[in-house]
Amino acid sequence: MNEETNILSLSFKDLFSAKMMQYSLLPFILSMVVLYTLFFVVAGVGLDSLGTMQVESSQTTIVNGVAHTDSFQATLEGTTLIQWLMSHAITSWIATFLVYTVGSMLTLYFSIFIALIIIGFLTPTILKEIQRRHYPEVELIGYSNMAEGLFATLKWLLAMVLMFIVFVPLYFIPFINIVAFNFPLYYFFHKMITYDVASTICTKDEAMKIKFFNATKLRLKTLALYLISLIPFVIFFASVFYVIYLGHTYFIETKKLRLEQ
Repeated sequence: MNEETNILSLSFKDLFSAKMMQYSLLPFILSMVVLYTLFFVVAGVGLDSLGTMQVESSQTTIVNGVAHTDSFQATLEGTTLIQWLMSHAITSWIATFLVYTVGSMLTLYFSIFIALIIIGFLTPTILKEIQRRHYPEVELIGYSNMAEGLFATLKWLLAMVLMFIVFVPLYFIPFINIVAFNFPLYYFFHKMITYDVASTICTKDEAMKIKFFNATKLRLKTLALYLISLIPFVIFFASVFYVIYLGHTYFIETKKLRLEQ
């Protein structure tokens, strides 16, 4: 517990240093631009689709032994039902509320995904600064390269998408649906952030040992960080802190392993 308190204290001190605050600006700016552009585009398309509906139908009849096919194609825009929905204050407000609520939820979850991608490029720079400040005796060896990192990301992304599909029946069960919806994204979150940090500091063998002997501790840490990310807008500012916090953990464990050799 004392070690964990020290890690948290050091992490907050590092986060509020001038250099780390500068690093925090890039994920914030890029995430805000991408997500809010996407949010308003998707929400606008959702609202437009409420008022437009393509209908096609065909009917074949036989007259005097000859087949006649009548086709009907129309755009139901401003029909009685749609006009009624969008012309009344209450129904129009409900429709708009649902579109923007769903859009906000998707934006929140997508923001975590975007932040992980962006912070992955900054992780080596952040960890070099942490090493310089606190762990000059721990050499940054690392074991990753661009091809391996891209392959791992695509593998975990595919696993996340498959879990979203497999868990579809659980989305209709109250309370369980909360876990079922968040677990795939947490899986991706855990894999990405621990890989970025470990592959910058450790050798592959050291990373495997740290993962084996500290599996529960690492999962609890990343779970806590993920839950914090579900607070709107926090991920925009906190992604640098996540790297700092886990970086201290990996530096300490790597130092212990190398002292034992």
